[in-house]
This record gives sequence, structure tokens and C-alpha cells, in this order.
Amino acid sequence: MLAARAVRTPGSPSGPDADPLAFLEVAEREPAPVPDGWVEVRVRAAALNRHDLWTLRGVGVHPDALPVVLGCDAAGTTADGRDVVVHAVVSDPLWAGEETLDPSRSLLSERWPGTLAPLVRVPARNLVDKPAELSFEEAACLPTAWLTAYRMLFSRSGTAPGDTVLVQGAGGGVSTAAISLASAAGLRVWVTSRSEERRARALELGAHAAFAPGERLPERVDAVLESVGRATWAHSLRSLRPGGTVVVCGATTGDAPAELNRVFFTQLRVVGSTMGSLAELGRLARLCATTGVRPLVDDVLPLAEAAEGLRRLEAGEVFGKLVVVP
Repeated sequence: MLAARAVRTPGSPSGPDADPLAFLEVAEREPAPVPDGWVEVRVRAAALNRHDLWTLRGVGVHPDALPVVLGCDAAGTTADGRDVVVHAVVSDPLWAGEETLDPSRSLLSERWPGTLAPLVRVPARNLVDKPAELSFEEAACLPTAWLTAYRMLFSRSGTAPGDTVLVQGAGGGVSTAAISLASAAGLRVWVTSRSEERRARALELGAHAAFAPGERLPERVDAVLESVGRATWAHSLRSLRPGGTVVVCGATTGDAPAELNRVFFTQLRVVGSTMGSLAELGRLARLCATTGVRPLVDDVLPLAEAAEGLRRLEAGEVFGKLVVVP
């Protein structure tokens, strides 16, 4: 079967400066066996993520796991005809707590073959029903970026309808999801972006105001959703009201100084957030079905053109999500 894989050799350059596409292979491969307690899902659509670029760079994946099929997100159909969304977080079967807190957890494409292939194998417990109201392409966007935004907003930020939330870096998968979800939930949504075009598109998506990076806001906000890191961190802290919350799910521009004096003096909360649980994925899917909120799909490409999709993602040429179909 055709699959997109990260293929690296010992001594290959790794880290943020490595060229991810130099280690991408889109070629035929033999399907992996189905472990006990797992099921096979025919992939109908899979979404691309920056996680795929980091894997290609050799970050977050053990060398012994390579080569590995890329992809965390998928929607598809099981052998018995059930339409499903695949939860990407694989926890130890003996782990009794919430799966993202399992120290031995991994994402699909880290320890196990991922979703950029016609078939993916996952634990049977990692499936939720795909709402009939969502297309496979829309549903494939939920498990990583949209689930991350859902948890940041509804489980971690402490906001309520009528509050104001600032989303740093409009345009990516998490930020566009956050704009749509927060707007649907009755929050006032402000965004930042270096691009005037992206600020305009964010307003069309449901944001109430858009600002340049670092621009002084009309008033302080209740929460900031932060995935950018060093480039926006100081602005995020300055933008919070006393007692406000910054929820951090990533740092694409690198780590940032903590600014502890500001944190303790204004009693800010700094909250980490990673992915989401199976239960949250189910609630997110139902929310989309009942409210009409849908992931913004920038483009749909055949799996054979995965390299072009990843190039566009790396170049920042995507607004929303890129989806590939086998």
C-alpha cells in the first residue's frame, strides 16, 4: 500500500534546522500486522500536522522506531462498516487514568505506524463514532488540532461565555479551531497575526478583532491561547488581566523567559495543555454535529501528493487544515 513515511539514517541531521522533506518517502510498503486488541481502520481522510514535520526532523521519535508511517489524524471505516474518528493518543492498556497523563503514552506515528496510508491499526478503545453531519475530510481534522483547541478552551482556560480570549498566531490548525470553537461558545475572540490577509480571514472565520503581533490591546483579556512561544510570550503575559490564564500547547518559535515577576505580581495562571482525551474527542465531535461548527479545510490532496502538502505546511502557506485522501 502507498504510505508517507519518515525515513532517516544514523547520523542524519536533526532538530529545527533540518530540512524535513529530505527525509520523506512516499512509496509502497507492506501493511503492518494488527496487534491483539487493536482494529484495522480503512482511512478515508487524514489531516497533516506540524507534528509530521517534527517527526521528519527526527524530533520526538526514537531512532529505533524509524522508518515510521507519518500522520496522527484520521477518519475512516472499520471492517464491520462503522464510520469512526481515530483518537491519536495511545496509552498503556494497564493505565487507569486519563490517557494524556500516562507517562508512557505516545501518538500514532511516534511508536506505531500513523495515518498517512490507506489502512491504520489502532487500539479498539481509540475510536469514536463519526457524526453523519461531518464529512470524512472534516472529521479527520478533529483528533489533533481541533481536540487541542477544545481542551485549551473548555477544560483548561477557565473562561465562560462573555469572556474575552486572545488567540496568538491566527492561521494554523489550532488557532483556526480555537477561533471557531470560542466564537460558537459565546466568547469574544481576539487574534494576532503578522499577515494582514490572515487577520482578515480570521475575522471572516468568527474573530471579533485582529491585531498585529505585539500590538497593545484595547483592554486586557481573560485568557490567552499560546502556541507560538518566544515570539509572542511577553505579549501574552502583558495582555492578561490580573488573575488571568495563559494556556500553552506549544512553542513553535522556541522557549521563552518565564517573566516570573509579572506572573506572581499579577497572579497569572500558566497552564500547560497537550492534546485531549477520548471523552473530549467524543464531546468535540458531538459539538460540531449539533452546532454546525466545521473545521476549515484549506485543501484536499491525494496521498501521493503528501510531499506538496507538507511543503506548504512548512512554508506557512496554509490557513486551516490540509487533508490528504488515500
